Amino acid sequence: MSRCLSERSIDHVVLERSEVAHTWRTERWDSLRLLTPNWQSRRPGFGYRGPDPDGYRTLPEVIDFITAYAQAISAPVRPHTRVTSVRRAEAGYLVRTDQGDWSCRTVVIASGAFNIACVPGVADHVPRSVTTFTTQQYRNPDQLPAGGVLVVGASSSGTQIANEIHRSGRPVTLSVGEHIRAPRMYRGKDLEWWMDAAGILDERYDQVDDIGRARRVPSLQLAGTPDRSTLDLNALTGIGVRLVGRLAGITGSGKAQFAGSLRNICALSDLKMNRLLNLIDEWAQTNGFDRMVEPSHRLPPTAVEEAPPLALDIANGEIRTIIWATGYRPDYSWLELPVFDRKGMVRHDGGVVSFQGVYLMGVPFARRRKSTLIDGAGDDARDLSDHLALYLRQNSA
Repeated sequence: MSRCLSERSIDHVVLERSEVAHTWRTERWDSLRLLTPNWQSRRPGFGYRGPDPDGYRTLPEVIDFITAYAQAISAPVRPHTRVTSVRRAEAGYLVRTDQGDWSCRTVVIASGAFNIACVPGVADHVPRSVTTFTTQQYRNPDQLPAGGVLVVGASSSGTQIANEIHRSGRPVTLSVGEHIRAPRMYRGKDLEWWMDAAGILDERYDQVDDIGRARRVPSLQLAGTPDRSTLDLNALTGIGVRLVGRLAGITGSGKAQFAGSLRNICALSDLKMNRLLNLIDEWAQTNGFDRMVEPSHRLPPTAVEEAPPLALDIANGEIRTIIWATGYRPDYSWLELPVFDRKGMVRHDGGVVSFQGVYLMGVPFARRRKSTLIDGAGDDARDLSDHLALYLRQNSA
């Protein structure tokens, strides 16, 4: 957004609570790689120029990339400036920070959708003998005490962390809720290549039937591994990870209770994956790619035992750690404007907030299906900066 505003000669500042790429520096586990290929890290006027376009950036490489981009575009970043409130003022908005106040005519909220880890209420009943971490707090297996680990959540983060911890020698039980299974490679190309080429990631918010539901869809069960392998539930059970259903509760005696819908949940996930692959196959056939790529294929169904465990005693010492891989929510505690829905989310129409002159970026499906990807920020910024510039012209003094 800063790059787009600069191109329009719109004076602005970027207020950053710490330093550029702060979240990547402090709230991600050590072995994390981007789940999108290097070529897909495209920003206005800046992209990947290295020798491995199909690889996946490591955490230090992501930090370097974002930092280099800020420097390349001379973004007017004010680091170590924490916003404490944004409120309406006579001439626009008053932004209060711990480094002083700012007056402005427009505000772009780009604080992200993953500020606070969502921990279910059942966490209050975890026995004291069990150590707990969120995915924001987890760094590597060396943090954990010896013994079994329960990972709650089987989307992208949960599967990666479960894989790493199990390979460290600790037995892992994975509590599986709603997720979307996906192959890393399909017909000889990265799944993200197909979704990009077929226009799936460019699908707009005003082209779907139920945008609210689309914004709640969990992330694909993808991982950016050096060998470009698929990390799904079959891969995890293949190395010995035990699967249980969604965590439904924890009794006073320390017994974890799991939903009995694991088989159905996994079958539904397989169905969603195959619908996506069918869509890709249709696009490939329509656009003449069938003879240029490998033949169509499908992964074996997710293997689930006939009677998955419905309970687990986590007070007997078998489970020593719980990792909450149960998602995130944004932090809007500083936003003092009447723009929230009943769930505390900012109301917006494709990133244009319901309060004039306020814009929102970096949340799921803000304007496109790829809005939360590095690759999606550029297109959203172009559209929203167009709207912002028009707003300023129409409301000029």
